[in-house]
Amino acid sequence: MPLHQLPQLPYPLNALEPYISKETLEYHHGKHHRTYVDKLNELVAGTQYENLPIEDVVKWSKDAIFNNAAQTWNHTFYWNSLAAAGSGGKPTGDLARAIDRKFGSFAAFKKQFSAAATDFFGSGWVWLVAETDGSLAIHAVPNAQTPLTTDAKPLLTCDIWEHAYYIDHRNSRPDYLKAFWALANWKFAVSNYANRIAERAYEMSMSAV
Repeated sequence: MPLHQLPQLPYPLNALEPYISKETLEYHHGKHHRTYVDKLNELVAGTQYENLPIEDVVKWSKDAIFNNAAQTWNHTFYWNSLAAAGSGGKPTGDLARAIDRKFGSFAAFKKQFSAAATDFFGSGWVWLVAETDGSLAIHAVPNAQTPLTTDAKPLLTCDIWEHAYYIDHRNSRPDYLKAFWALANWKFAVSNYANRIAERAYEMSMSAV
């Protein structure tokens, strides 16, 4: 059995409707994501990457292997960045306070994130990340780029490749962003931020030894 498998979606195919359709998920997850996984397994066979975890393949590979590994990992993170329709909302706790400190308010953050996504030329990803000091940033990156190759901790992502939204919204990326905010999984982002804070506290405690 190949090491890398297409993950199951964390919700039924129709769970994101009416914002993202079942048809979109059938193509985006069932075909696009599957193709990245299958191609990755084909490319790593017989190489030094064959038995490595996906994160290590992303960090150490390049060219076609990197592209397919990163797209495989990015898409899995994206599915978890979405939650069933009606379960969206706002971040809470430490993440909510960090957003207010960095951007002034949640509304200001959404506006800046949406602008980064809608104004970005071409295909790529927009990430909310926590830097090593816990501060937040928005990274808009092309193609298969990913925070895994940096020191930033990914918290939430929006896929801005056209296959993410063309069936439902045609060429209107702004309409897709409106749908994204209705589905954003803030529990996932809050958990990721808590992990970053815990990692930072551990690193500081070890440096003091």
